[in-house]
Amino acid sequence: MENKLDLLPLELPGYKLERPMLIAGPCSAETEEQVLTTAKQLAAQGVKIFRSGIWKPRTRPGAFEGVGTVGLPWLKKVKEETGMFISIEVATAHHVYEALKFGVDMLWVGARTTANPFAVQEVADALAGVDIPVLVKNPVNPDLELWIGAMERINQAGIKRLGAIHRGFSTYDKTKYRNNPEWQIPIELRRRIPNLPIITDPSHISGKSEMIAEVSQEAMDLNFDGLIIESHMCPEKAWSDASQQVTPDHLKLIMDDLVVRQSAIGEKPRVTLDELRKKIDLLDQQLLETLSSRMKISEAIGKYKYDNNITILQTRRYDEIMNKRRNQADENKLNPEFVVKVFEHIHEESINRQNIVMNKELAKK
Repeated sequence: MENKLDLLPLELPGYKLERPMLIAGPCSAETEEQVLTTAKQLAAQGVKIFRSGIWKPRTRPGAFEGVGTVGLPWLKKVKEETGMFISIEVATAHHVYEALKFGVDMLWVGARTTANPFAVQEVADALAGVDIPVLVKNPVNPDLELWIGAMERINQAGIKRLGAIHRGFSTYDKTKYRNNPEWQIPIELRRRIPNLPIITDPSHISGKSEMIAEVSQEAMDLNFDGLIIESHMCPEKAWSDASQQVTPDHLKLIMDDLVVRQSAIGEKPRVTLDELRKKIDLLDQQLLETLSSRMKISEAIGKYKYDNNITILQTRRYDEIMNKRRNQADENKLNPEFVVKVFEHIHEESINRQNIVMNKELAKK
């Protein structure tokens, strides 16, 4: 399916966003004092766009789910006293109406909302006739079509100042990240819609304040357009996501150390050899992680075969695999002979792993 969006530059009144665009502020608005103090510290560091969670969708009931509409006057006060633009997450039509009532300058749709087309459509309908920048976070699961579909719904409502937020993807496997970045997905989004600004959320990707600089630099190396980073005046006392927030001073250090190359927001990216190599490195890492997971399953199969007195080599199953992979090679525009060679080596290593498992079980007797 062709992916086309009717887009205008992602700008705010009187302020042209430059790369890297930076949005910063606490995960949640907690008190008026916390919001204003953090905002003033960020403004002193040169941050122009303040973010804070008013409504916080949480995984389990009983967790802090935001102060709600009562916090919107606090953000309005931030705007009046610091001159910063203010931005929040919305998940329902009611959120949109309340945010607009209090002069919020930029909205974003959260990952849980993006995953639900009906919820996105409700937000889109509420935005009809409004001219405001809207960012759309990727859905929690790695589904590029769902992400693009959400942006199409918002765009069809008349929102042309549109951008994407890459916040990583949930995974059952444990990795060093809170949300696995799956960089190939925003890379593919950039390939399909070159003029769509992509903002990376290193706070939610990393889940740890000490990793934010690393993820931020990766985003810049891949030529993405900006960062949305959670910053709290006192992170250790934060009511939500304390481990992934940084102080305004820490944020300044991260931004000062950031190496920024390439183009401004809205320009078609110029692909360099370094960027292409970076993409290969990322894909190679994912290949290695996938192979590691596959070998763990082979070891589990070896244990099952031992427990059930089944021989390791199953010729019929091997033939089925190779025939299927050969056909899949054609479907994916790969050389079938190359793919067969790769899977021959993978199968050989799987047999080795199963042998090791069986020998260990025998040694226990």
